[in-house]
Amino acid sequence: MSLQLGDAAPDFTLQNHQGETISLHDLRGKKVILYFYPRDNTPGCTKQACDFRDARSEFNTRDAVILGISKDSVKSHQKFKEKYQLPFPLLADESGEVCIAYGVINKKSLFGNTFLGIQRSTFLIDENGIIRAIWRKVKVPGHVQNVLHEVTEHE
Repeated sequence: MSLQLGDAAPDFTLQNHQGETISLHDLRGKKVILYFYPRDNTPGCTKQACDFRDARSEFNTRDAVILGISKDSVKSHQKFKEKYQLPFPLLADESGEVCIAYGVINKKSLFGNTFLGIQRSTFLIDENGIIRAIWRKVKVPGHVQNVLHEVTEHE
C-alpha cells in the first residue's frame, strides 16, 4: 500500500551531512518538503538540489523546511552539499528503510540491467505531520516551482 494524501507521514530519524540526527517529529509546526533523489553528484540530482537551493528563501518565507534524502553516505552528502553550497540538510538513508516507508524504491533499468533504486519523489508534509501533496516520477525542470505553488496553496 502506498502513501496517499491525508495520510500521516511516516516518522523517521536519520543522520544529516554532519552526522547529526534529524527526526521528522521534531519539525512539527513547520511545513516539510521531503524530496527523495537517486544519488549525489549526478546531473539530474544536482540540478534538482540547486533548484531547491535557489528557491530556498521563498520556502523560508512560507515557514517550509527542505530535506533531501538518498541512500548515499553522510560523507557523500557532506561533499555534495559543500560542492554546491546547499543550504538545507541532506539525510543519509543507507539502509533504505525510510525510502521503503515512503514507497520510493522501484525497479529501474539502465543499459539493459534491472535494479532497485530510488524513484525521484517529493512529499509536502503539513505542520501536523499530514501528507498534503505527493509528486512521484518527478521530472526536474519546473518541479521546484510546482512544489512552491503547492506550499503557497496550503498557507
